[in-house]
Order: sequence, then structure tokens, then C-alpha cells
Amino acid sequence: MEKEAAALTEETQYMIDKHVRKETENVESSGDAKEMRAVILAGFGGLNKLRVTKKAMPEPRDGEVKIRVKACGLNFLDLMVRQGTIDNPPKPPLVPGFECSGIVESVGENTTGFEIGDRVMAFVNYNAWAEVVCTPVDFVYKMPEEMTFAEAAAFSLNFVAAYMMLFEVANLREGMSVLVHSAGGGVGQAVAQLCSTVPNVTVFGIASCFKHAAIKDSVTHLFDRNVDYIQEVKKISPEGVDIVLDCLCGDNTGKGLTLLRPLGTYILYGASNLVTGETKSFFSFAKSWWQVEKVNPIKLYEENKVIAGFSLLNLLFKHGKCSLVKSVMDKLFCLYDQKKIKPVVDSLWALEEVKEAMQKIHDRGNIGKLILDVEKSPTPLMASDSTETSEAGEEEEEPEGDNDSKERMPFIH
Repeated sequence: MEKEAAALTEETQYMIDKHVRKETENVESSGDAKEMRAVILAGFGGLNKLRVTKKAMPEPRDGEVKIRVKACGLNFLDLMVRQGTIDNPPKPPLVPGFECSGIVESVGENTTGFEIGDRVMAFVNYNAWAEVVCTPVDFVYKMPEEMTFAEAAAFSLNFVAAYMMLFEVANLREGMSVLVHSAGGGVGQAVAQLCSTVPNVTVFGIASCFKHAAIKDSVTHLFDRNVDYIQEVKKISPEGVDIVLDCLCGDNTGKGLTLLRPLGTYILYGASNLVTGETKSFFSFAKSWWQVEKVNPIKLYEENKVIAGFSLLNLLFKHGKCSLVKSVMDKLFCLYDQKKIKPVVDSLWALEEVKEAMQKIHDRGNIGKLILDVEKSPTPLMASDSTETSEAGEEEEEPEGDNDSKERMPFIH
């Protein structure tokens, strides 16, 4: 009887343990379903501030769409966010990223126009670099049938910005000429493709020498950033150009204004010259500010020149021009369906490889757009450096003085 009792006790305990394990697994599974992987910026600074962690999955509020993210766009602006060189950044820790593509997983109340399973691309006011995002329906667009998720993530910011600068701000027309800096980047390639949709437009591209072979067919004339491109342009077009698109700032502002023809338009849409080393540099900021030519309104009046600025994200999130951007997106989708434009994707990176991807942009090594592919498996050596299991995504601070050793000379394309 004692043996039978002991056997019964062991069996009972086994069943209890099995039941507990099953309940625990169910709880963990349920918890996992409510969490997601995301890139966390723990604080402003260098690449060491980035980590991939688990965080709570968002749920859509009224008027929002919940998207299971497939791909995210990586832009030079994201480097400036990481360094804290933009105006009024949100307080970290935060999830970076402003654009993504994926599949609609659910919609909030009072949300119309989208159904579960729709393939979409979206603008996000931060939080894009995650497995799931929620964003207002006004910032979401259905993808063309033939467009891939990587192409969609490379499409939104680059092509909308390029289109609006060319056609909404500068009024590009037949026979005009355009000079674009960073011609090998995502916006630069979008500008080149859109210019080709207008007859007899001359495109002067400025890019690093190593990119020339890859992009020479996309522009009319191509120059090295390190040469005196003003003289090279004027050899071909003595009167200058009609439109200058500048994402660099610094001394290029004065050069751009010098190159403008009467009734020409200079547009500043970035300030990548502010980024030299891995972390924020007050010296670079001061140098770039000092090099910017002080604009005299009387001189603009006398020379019949226009100077403008353009920020697509401010237009969307601060100025409320969602309907205007949607109309532009519709026009761009038509051009895409007609095979007149196509996003140029440089490479795909796993979330855990975000540091390496960001370094490539910093080094101006990309031709077209870098994409974070949420479903891509990371290269082991890269993953070990970018993955963090903590909720906060924090890490040990680098010793003071390290940043100086990591300071890089600018390699502007």
C-alpha cells in the first residue's frame, strides 16, 4: 500500500508539474504576443546608444491603423536624431524612424478606408523601427500591387520630398535645369527619375567619385563633390541653373545661390554637413553656420532669385498638409504604375544590424536607400553587438574621450 501511495504521489506531482509548466508556457506565449522587437535609442550620442529590445506592442486608437511592419526606411535625418542635432527632439528613450511598409493588422474605431490584410506604406512620427506601429489613417497609403515592401519603405519620404520640391516649390517645367547634391542618395535618385518625366530637363548631379559608374546614366552631367563644381557647371551652362536642391548646407548655400539663374530657386532640405563624427559636434555646427552665406533680401530682389526651405515631416506632422501629400502620393503611384519611376534600394539590413546600416549612411556609402528588413535574420557578428535584452535598452557609457578618437573626417558626396 505504501508503494502504491508513493507511486500515486509521484504521478500526482508529475501531473501538477506538467500543468504548471503548461500554464507558464501559455502565460509566456500570451506575453510574447503583446510584445514586439524594436530599435531603442537610449540617449543622444553615438552608435552605442542603439539597441534592439522587447517593448509593449501598441494598439490603435480612434482614427489609427495598426501595421505589422515588414520594412523601414533609414534616412540621414535618423543620424541627426540619434546625435540630437535636430530641433526639439523627443526625450529618449525613443524608437526612431519615420517611414515603414507592412500589412494592416487592425484598425481603431472610426477608422475607414483600410481593412485587415491591406498592404500599406505609412509615415510615422517616430516609432517606425519596430515590428508593429500605429499611425493616424491620414498618414497611411495602399501600396501598388507590384511594389515590394522594401520598395515601399524606400518610396514615401524620398519621392514625395523630391516631387514637392521640384513641382510644388520650384515649378519644374520643360527645358529647365536642376542641380542636385548627393545625387547617389535616395532623394537624389528620386529627383533624377522625376526630372526624366519632363521633356528636355538637364540634371547636374554632385556625387562621390566611386558612385559615378553606378549613377552616370541617371543624370545629364555628373561632378565630383571635391572639385570646383561651380566652374564645371558654368562651362556647360554659363547662366547657371534654374533649380538647386541642397541637403548639405554650409558653404554650399552660397555656391548654390551663385549658380542660380534669374528667377531660379534654391531649396535647402537638409543639413548633413552638421554630421561629421559619430556624435554631435559643436565645432561642426558652428563651422556650418559660419559658412552659410548671410542672405540679403535686397540682393535677392535685385537678382530675381528665390530661396526656400522644405521639410516633408514638418509639412505632415506640424503643418497638417496631409491632403496635399496624399494628392502627391496619388500622382507618384500613377508614375510608378507607368514604370516611369522606381525606388532604388541599396541594401537590406536586419533590425539588429541597425548600427552597421547607420554607419554606411554616415560614410555616404549608399547608392539609393538603405532598408531595415524586420524579417531578415541578422549576421551573427552584427547581431551580438546590437541586441539587448533589457526593457530600457540601456548600456554602459563610453569613457570620456572616446568620442574624439572616433571623430571622422567628413566624406561628403
